[in-house]
Amino acid sequence: MSLLPTDSITLTRSELRRWRSSDLASLVRNANNRAVWINLRDRFPFPYTAREGREWIRLTAAEAPLHNFAIVVDGEAVGGIGVEPQPDVHRRSVEIGYWLGEPYWGRGIMTEAVSAVTTYAIESLNMCRVFACVFESNPASARVLEKAGFDREGRLRRSVLKAGRMLDQLMYAYVVDDD
Repeated sequence: MSLLPTDSITLTRSELRRWRSSDLASLVRNANNRAVWINLRDRFPFPYTAREGREWIRLTAAEAPLHNFAIVVDGEAVGGIGVEPQPDVHRRSVEIGYWLGEPYWGRGIMTEAVSAVTTYAIESLNMCRVFACVFESNPASARVLEKAGFDREGRLRRSVLKAGRMLDQLMYAYVVDDD
């Protein structure tokens, strides 16, 4: 699955593609939800306004190679998934992050998207490690990673402060041995 920056990934339940300016209304509608925000880092704003949406679309518009994808269901951008390359000696690793609008939870959309973007990171970006940290209060996200073939590597005790609560994070990784 070698992709050019303008390509998309067609899946059974969704399509993954570059964010577009026409996604703004659906981005804000699906992202502006406390139930979504509570499971994400604080750099994902709440409330999520059109200003934040326009800035996100602007930031991702010129990515090459593509690192951030809109998750599109029935023509509407209902979530996002992306990888963040790591610096220095960690340069063959990416952190994967994702979110999905609440009406779309529990449909297998995210497991399929995580699997596809993991494959993309390995095959197209030449990574050997894709990892994620999920809040202990989000068992659904941990299940997504497990179903996508990630292994739980550990628990980072009291490592995040979210909405006034100290939480543990669970660290997961998908590792390819290419030696």
